[in-house]
Amino acid sequence: MTTETEEHRSGGTRTGTGTGLSRHVDRLLTRVRAFDARHPRPWDAAVTSCWVVAALVDATSGWRNTAPDPTLPARLVTVLSLTLTVPLYWRRRHPTTALAVMAGAALVSDASGAFLQASYLQLLPVFHIALLRPPRALLWALALLLPPLVTGAVRFAPGSWDQRVVPTLWAYALVALLGITVRSRKDHTAGLVDRARRLEVERDQEVRLAAAAERTRIAREMHDIIGHNLSVITGLADGGRYAAAKSPERAVQALDAIGTTSREALADLCRLLGVLRDDEQEAVRDPQPTLADLDALLTGVREAGLPVRLRTHGEPPTPPLSPGAQLTVYRVVQEALTNTLKHAGPTASATVLLAYAPEEVRAEVTDTGTGAARAPRGQGQGLTGMRERVALYDGTLDCGPLPAGGWAVRLRMPLRTPREVSPS
Repeated sequence: MTTETEEHRSGGTRTGTGTGLSRHVDRLLTRVRAFDARHPRPWDAAVTSCWVVAALVDATSGWRNTAPDPTLPARLVTVLSLTLTVPLYWRRRHPTTALAVMAGAALVSDASGAFLQASYLQLLPVFHIALLRPPRALLWALALLLPPLVTGAVRFAPGSWDQRVVPTLWAYALVALLGITVRSRKDHTAGLVDRARRLEVERDQEVRLAAAAERTRIAREMHDIIGHNLSVITGLADGGRYAAAKSPERAVQALDAIGTTSREALADLCRLLGVLRDDEQEAVRDPQPTLADLDALLTGVREAGLPVRLRTHGEPPTPPLSPGAQLTVYRVVQEALTNTLKHAGPTASATVLLAYAPEEVRAEVTDTGTGAARAPRGQGQGLTGMRERVALYDGTLDCGPLPAGGWAVRLRMPLRTPREVSPS
């Protein structure tokens, strides 16, 4: 238990000597790679200088220990050593060119019998060709590496000619495979980084889209809540003003209804804005309106002065409509009655029909308003909000005048929709 606790506190890894040493080595390698990325040419010059010094030290006398012909002039050996090491400075920018120059020096070295150890530095350009160039470039590298090996093996064969060629070719092949492995690893890491970047961009886009959708939802809710309640308050205020002179009791009733409606609107608005507070972990939400609240909605509309009748056909489905679907029907009826209060005139009346069929639910709101007041009904945010709500549930919404006068809003919504939509 103690060991598991210590591992948990240390991020899931033991803090032993090996882990600490690995961490320091990784940190050092990260710094070296960062310096190399920022200053590639000084780093190349330093690496090249080290190999030049090593080759020149070998050129003094050490090369004679392995050379078939140790009588070659020191000046030739020095020139070959420099030719085999100085091109390393360009091994990353021009690896094929560097290998070609070094292969020429290796050909002279093997043909003359010097067999300089610096010839093995051709492994470095081969690694960078495998790392930086297309795979076919390795064929050109092989064409450059073979002539010196074959020439030295044929002229100075210690036994069988392939004893020098085959092991050296295996060394070149292993270095090429190492370069390909490092290249694949770098490409994989770059792909992961690019994928992480794209996922971050997509996440930011999703956040922005979610914020835009939330703003749209809030605007729609505020329009439905405030628009309806203000229309009811306006109707009550107009009726109370006319009733004040003849029937003070009716005026008092109108004022009471105005107060009740105002408080309900304020409570709905506070509930809506409460979900936006950042200092609350979970905003307290009152239940959203459902079809069971239609009677209360119609009562408020009647108090505002619009006679309205509710008709119901069929039985509610089992299981019942989802809360989001019920809210959609409720808001459509609310918006239609609000428009009737605004535009239908003082003598209009309305009828709300709610019909349940085996495959769909229908809601229809008709009124007997005058035709002249119909023009503004197709404009504004109310109709757009209704269509957006209905579209979420694959329903249809039609609005238009009636042949005998008046206006109708017809909603059709399937009982089983392919999408599950949470209530807004």
